[in-house]
Amino acid sequence: IPRPEPCPGLGGRGRQPGLLPVFLVLLGMAWAEVRLQQPQEQAPMPGGLSRKESFLLLSLHNRLRSRVQPPAANMQRLDWSESLAQLAQARAALCGTAAPSPAPVPHVGWNVQLLPRGSASFVQVVSLWFAEGQWYSHAAAECAYNATCTHYTQLVWATSSQLGCGWHACSVDQVAMEAFVCAYAPGGNWEVNGKTISPYKKGAWCSLCTATLSGCFKAWDHEGGLCEVPRNPCRVSCRNGGQLNTSTCRCHCPPGYTGRYCQVRCGVRCVHGQFREEECSCVCQVGYGGAQCATKVHFPFHTCDLRIDGDCFTVSSEADTYYGAKMKCQEQGGVLAQIQSQKVQDILAFYLGRLETTNEVTDTDFETRNFWIGLTYKTAKDSFRWTTGEHHSFTSFAFGQPDNQGFGNCVELQASAAFNWNDQRCKTRNRYICQFAQEHISRWDPGR
Repeated sequence: IPRPEPCPGLGGRGRQPGLLPVFLVLLGMAWAEVRLQQPQEQAPMPGGLSRKESFLLLSLHNRLRSRVQPPAANMQRLDWSESLAQLAQARAALCGTAAPSPAPVPHVGWNVQLLPRGSASFVQVVSLWFAEGQWYSHAAAECAYNATCTHYTQLVWATSSQLGCGWHACSVDQVAMEAFVCAYAPGGNWEVNGKTISPYKKGAWCSLCTATLSGCFKAWDHEGGLCEVPRNPCRVSCRNGGQLNTSTCRCHCPPGYTGRYCQVRCGVRCVHGQFREEECSCVCQVGYGGAQCATKVHFPFHTCDLRIDGDCFTVSSEADTYYGAKMKCQEQGGVLAQIQSQKVQDILAFYLGRLETTNEVTDTDFETRNFWIGLTYKTAKDSFRWTTGEHHSFTSFAFGQPDNQGFGNCVELQASAAFNWNDQRCKTRNRYICQFAQEHISRWDPGR
């Protein structure tokens, strides 16, 4: 009985020259050790391949797609599709002779191979399809004369993003055969004026990925690259076990950690105060100061520069970062100034304007004309909040502010804007204004 010829792929141009030598070489390849389709090794799932077989075929496809030469700039990573797998299994059951019509999935591409039973594994068949690339010229976008390249071009069709495969034992003219079928969506091998277009764009790996596929998937050996939906569209990495909310691009930190990326270990214990998780700090109760609100503050600790409606305001002669200034105010039993009315804003602006003529800073390495107040932008709240956590009801931002220039999250009184407010980087060194409310003063211990 004559041996049936292997089926060419859809749109094939004839029999591939030298098919048997190539096939024999592929039989000896290391990655062909697992024979996916043999029932005696692992019985396939009813009506289709097992999960292990599906995974191995998908991995092989992506690995081969990431090794094309010349390199592909827009090659997409394939994902497994159960609907395509069922479609491929249905065609394999027909011994690969015809595609289901009408196809339940639009624009499906096919790779079909019919071989004598036991002559090759599914992995070897896919590798055989990829080996057709030796006959394909990417520059000319055409296959060698009298050769078949359509299996290869479909396997490496850049915009195909889903894969499903099926296998079935059948017989042709009483000869035991095996049908190997893979379905791809969207399909490829599109023709223009009777000529198949190039399967992918040449260029550096992942250099022409679309906006929705801006991620670049690389295998364990970091070779090649396939366009994929970015696993982290926020491009944010949460540390110390923090969980990223991809809808808000914010980290939810576990207990004991804080910061934008959960990068700050927070072991603060507030003895006489309220813990502020966002800043990993304490807001002290009236009459207490220090980092942990453990120090009883004595009065008079200093002289007030201004008294407004019973509250005491002091203007520092030294410069510090926002959080350094906040801590120094707290050590004295106060807080960075909270300006909650136009009256307080006007008086402070007038006083600071007069102060400019004698504006001396004890830190000789730095001089500034701006002053920190106790307002910061809270990412979790998506708004500016006072140190105590209160939402600001009064604002006096300068024209065009806040503009988040330089990722400014802390607020200063800006001299060049008549001491109206400006958002600034918290690491900037400014002078600062501390505020001691009436209730603070009334509870201070008498001075000793």
